[in-house]
Amino acid sequence: MSSRRLDFTGAGGIQLAAEAWGDPDGFPVLFFHGGGQTRHAWGGSAQRIAGAGFQAISVDLRGHGESAWSSEGDYSLNAFSEDCRLIARTFATRPFLVGASLGGMSALRAEGAQDEDLSSGLVLVDIAPKTNPVGVARIQEFMESGIDGFDDLDQAAAAIAAYTPQRKRGVNYDGLKKVLRERDGRWYWHWDPAFMAPVRLASGQQNSGDPGVLSDAPGFMSRIHVPTLLVRGLLSDVVDDEGVRDLAAGVPQLEIVEVGGASHMIAGDKNDQFTDAVLSFLERSVPHTA
Repeated sequence: MSSRRLDFTGAGGIQLAAEAWGDPDGFPVLFFHGGGQTRHAWGGSAQRIAGAGFQAISVDLRGHGESAWSSEGDYSLNAFSEDCRLIARTFATRPFLVGASLGGMSALRAEGAQDEDLSSGLVLVDIAPKTNPVGVARIQEFMESGIDGFDDLDQAAAAIAAYTPQRKRGVNYDGLKKVLRERDGRWYWHWDPAFMAPVRLASGQQNSGDPGVLSDAPGFMSRIHVPTLLVRGLLSDVVDDEGVRDLAAGVPQLEIVEVGGASHMIAGDKNDQFTDAVLSFLERSVPHTA
């Protein structure tokens, strides 16, 4: 299925790149990837969902992929959430928001930032306001391990394999080239290194390279009334039972699907099961007036 390039304007005028599949008049489903990833993380799922009649749009978060880097180094959760809100508001129909990790936190926060509904529904991919610090630290360690670049694509592939031991081994060089960029003979992750800076930004929110615990979660969760699905990887060390209970208490309409054999990056580990769960939720939750 062919795709088309889209561009959006986020908070502070930052330019955000996106890729869309399916009928431009189809019900919009926005995909927001996790920290350190790019819009290509959703390729397989987005195309299947577009094939079911939806318009699937996968966004590069600020500082990632082909989106602009923040000149102020603002990679706070406030900034990511405002980007999400502004993109969602460009559609005549309230879209569905699908977000993994940082992208899911951003969508959740954007939905709860106001009393009126922003979206028609949320899909949170292995993320909750309360996360397991052990799993979060492992993500940060993986991202920092390549911050000085790799000698070649095989070295980058080895780093990914070490972080995702549950996956079958194999190197997809074309896929790697979508998330890496060659510079001066070395290969670097395709995101702004300032994203990992251990500083507190002007918003007061800890740099979202470390999701942590959102202190204002009870307030914004109480304003989330749209259908909400959590897709949880049973091998995940990021979202544990306590995090699920906390999210379910704050969002009573929450539905939960657990995917066996999947860790934190569910769409990459078990793409078919993940996409089946999302499609089922979308088809049950699309407003009848759409």
